[in-house]
Amino acid sequence: MSNAVYKKIQLVGTSTQSFSDAVAQAVKKAATMEKNPSWFEVVELRGSIADGKVAQYQVTVNIGCRIIDEK
Repeated sequence: MSNAVYKKIQLVGTSTQSFSDAVAQAVKKAATMEKNPSWFEVVELRGSIADGKVAQYQVTVNIGCRIIDEK
């Protein structure tokens, strides 16, 4: 196995359903924006409140994209 190099991008996913769904939204978007997304790490969890209830889940994620030399 060769050594790999990764680029990290940071995105904030949102969802009205759950933190897990917010992560999935960010990963889905990264897959359309970047080549070779390989992993993610959750950096921050937060949300918004409306009328005393959770209105939106927000998750900041770093997404690692493997850089592949194309020769």
